[in-house]
Amino acid sequence: MSNFVLSAFSDEIDMDLKTQLNVLEEHGIKYMEIRGVNDKNIADLSLEEAKQVKKELDKRGAFVSSIGSPIGKIKITDPFEAHLEKFKHVLEIAKILDSKYIRMFSFFMPEGDNPDEYKEETIRRWKAFLDVAKDYDVILLHENEKDIYGDIPRRCMDLVKELNNSQFKLIFDFANFVQCGIDTQTAFELLKDEVVYFHIKDALSKGHKVVPAGHGDGKILEILKEVKQAGYNGFLSLEPHLGNFKGFADLENGDVNEELEESGPGKFKIAVEALNDLLNEIEN
Repeated sequence: MSNFVLSAFSDEIDMDLKTQLNVLEEHGIKYMEIRGVNDKNIADLSLEEAKQVKKELDKRGAFVSSIGSPIGKIKITDPFEAHLEKFKHVLEIAKILDSKYIRMFSFFMPEGDNPDEYKEETIRRWKAFLDVAKDYDVILLHENEKDIYGDIPRRCMDLVKELNNSQFKLIFDFANFVQCGIDTQTAFELLKDEVVYFHIKDALSKGHKVVPAGHGDGKILEILKEVKQAGYNGFLSLEPHLGNFKGFADLENGDVNEELEESGPGKFKIAVEALNDLLNEIEN
């Protein structure tokens, strides 16, 4: 018996925590993948601010599915020690917010270079993350973001095999694979045994525009049907990217259309309804 639990990057609703919670509640979503809150990235909250966020979540009966951290979203050629210190801080935030998962990345590759040339350094840095995390009850989730080392399935599996650590697992992000020219069905067949978390956003192969779930080439319906039949119990985390929002340019390595319409509750509603349509189709 499978159980899909909905979560969402609620900062795409608004940066204000109370507004995020209000809209999530309207849609019956009790979990958030917390990334931006009260005009700050989650990694930039003080521990005292994180405790205040936890109090507000507890008061509203809301929970954190994952810390949507920016860890690993620096260039592989950038200095690492300060970033590792930031990760240590994120671990403490995850503990305060009672999050089992931390979303992370495997470093932006120099444009034009072969990412395989940076495999050794990527593995070294990730081993440092895992060494620090070993005393925490947390799983580090690697997201297949475009332009990082693990942006294609083969290199995602490189990380799995080289790290060989139960605290390292994979997020499957449909749109990101589409934007890298990858067939998602083929990718899932290779990675499915290591995938424990899904990001729900879709994209078109031509032009790479992000669209509501089921309206692109990510084969979300087909893969979620397979996932359900396999008895998956875990999160489907909505990451709509249907409009511009504060911090979007930082997330996309600066590659954002300035004319993109604003995100907000209306665009979020479109994303929720598209996913619910797919889930209803799966059930029926």
